Amino acid sequence: MIVLDTHVWVWWVSGSTTLPGAVQDEIEASTGSGTLHVSSISAWEVALLVKQGRLDLTMDVVDCIAKSEAFPFLRFVPVDNNIAYRSTNLPGTLHKDPADRLIIATTLILGAKLITRDKNIRNYPHVETLWQSTSSDN
Repeated sequence: MIVLDTHVWVWWVSGSTTLPGAVQDEIEASTGSGTLHVSSISAWEVALLVKQGRLDLTMDVVDCIAKSEAFPFLRFVPVDNNIAYRSTNLPGTLHKDPADRLIIATTLILGAKLITRDKNIRNYPHVETLWQSTSSDN
């Protein structure tokens, strides 16, 4: 089971070539088994970043979400009380970004792997992540 971090979801749904081949292959393999998940906080995060002028999309935010919802193999996971609570009680040391914490909590509760380029998350030992590192990674 796979959870996409916000940037990975945006790149994937927009058809960006930013995703490394191995990551794209992992996502495509997951689409066949119906186990691709995105936290609903990612929709909030994208809408906020676009509104603030910090993110440009190849499509309108509403269209990006609608396109994603149309895929039968992709499921938006609502932030429920368990995820909210878990995000405030993650083990170890992790930065305080609430969206990242909610995405990690979602991943842990689902027992999934998180696809992310974010080094802070990839270095967090309590969540399993997937990424093919390149020299341009943050």
